[in-house]
Amino acid sequence: MSHRSSRQLRVSGLARVEGEGALNVTVRDGKVDRAELRIYEPPRFFEAFLRGRAITEPPDITARICGICPVAYQMSACRAIEDACGVSVDGQIAALRRLLYCGEWISSHALHIYLLHAPDFLGYPDAITLAKDHREIVERGLALKKAGNAIMTVVGGRAIHPVNVRLGGFYRAPTPGELAPLAEQLRRALDQAIETVRWVAGFEFPDLRLDHEFLALREPDRYAIDAGVPHTSDEVSWPLNEFSKHVVEEQVPHSTALHARLDGHPFLVGPLARYSLNSSALSPVARQAAEAAGLGPVCRNPFQGIIVRAVETVYAVDEALRLIDSYELPDRFYVDVVARPGVGHGATEAPRGTLYHRYEIDHGLVTSATIVPPTAQNQAAIEADLVALINANLHLNDSALTALCEQAIRNYDPCISCAAHFLDLTVDRQ
Repeated sequence: MSHRSSRQLRVSGLARVEGEGALNVTVRDGKVDRAELRIYEPPRFFEAFLRGRAITEPPDITARICGICPVAYQMSACRAIEDACGVSVDGQIAALRRLLYCGEWISSHALHIYLLHAPDFLGYPDAITLAKDHREIVERGLALKKAGNAIMTVVGGRAIHPVNVRLGGFYRAPTPGELAPLAEQLRRALDQAIETVRWVAGFEFPDLRLDHEFLALREPDRYAIDAGVPHTSDEVSWPLNEFSKHVVEEQVPHSTALHARLDGHPFLVGPLARYSLNSSALSPVARQAAEAAGLGPVCRNPFQGIIVRAVETVYAVDEALRLIDSYELPDRFYVDVVARPGVGHGATEAPRGTLYHRYEIDHGLVTSATIVPPTAQNQAAIEADLVALINANLHLNDSALTALCEQAIRNYDPCISCAAHFLDLTVDRQ
């Protein structure tokens, strides 16, 4: 380790994280003074150009915010506008929505586990290099992702930015016969998902415990995916229409993405929060997988988030099979949504955490839009976690400390265009 009074560590292009930004760390007198996620990706102004659009348009427009989790944006948008118009969707249409969402969870989690995060734990720079030594492992991950994509293609019309979603439901519903081949593929995927949990549980995990408050949606009778009421690890809950009273966004000088705080404090959404608040609602096969992996009812080590994502993949595959098994073709593919003046709120659990939408509508047009993505909610907590992690590992040399910081950032699977790709890591030791 160098003994210069100030040092800079640079990552010219951090792979396996989407977006553009930097991490600057300042060390004074042997202690981290601050860690800043300097997100400098240009703002994309989705909330601004939703204004004046017909209420039928946000599901398709907001899907373009993210090519990895477009269904999350579609479902949250639909729920918010339907809420403003006094419409409720249930029965087989709601079941199809949940099935579509399961497809996105499977695809996104498999992508993160196998291609983005596992190489960190196994000492490989990327999944391509990993595949050279462990082809069968990467092929298993790709098969899992393919199963999720297949659900989105059959139900949503295509895997990226699905085109079959509309307000009130779908333009067309698949027949039971069209879903049957999915069930065959998913039965194989369930074995692959269970094996994924066993595999990642064997990784070595740095010691880090989060003390932040968790926030996730909760439903009384099932693991929350496409609906629910906000709930915290402090056992506080509130109606969805009070979300903005508790989760407040603010602009910080070092980031083009907003930072959100929960009642004034950093907090976390995402797999750790969902699992820790809802683990008892997992299906039996998912609970068994979690127990076999050594997870208790709560998980607060962000490095073990890869295990939680694997458990959630088991759940999503199992839930998709259940939904397909009980599916009946609905008489109508959608519920009519008649525009009326009002304010609507919608939230679902994107793979990366709670995604909230709020729309004001009048004369059939959107007059105001607010979208709070998971990564924006997590940023303040990520910075605080990095301070703790770096303080505990300042003895590492530049290369090792840089690698640990990169891995820690990938724990949260940030989607930076939804809120940053970390281009430079700078540590200033004074």
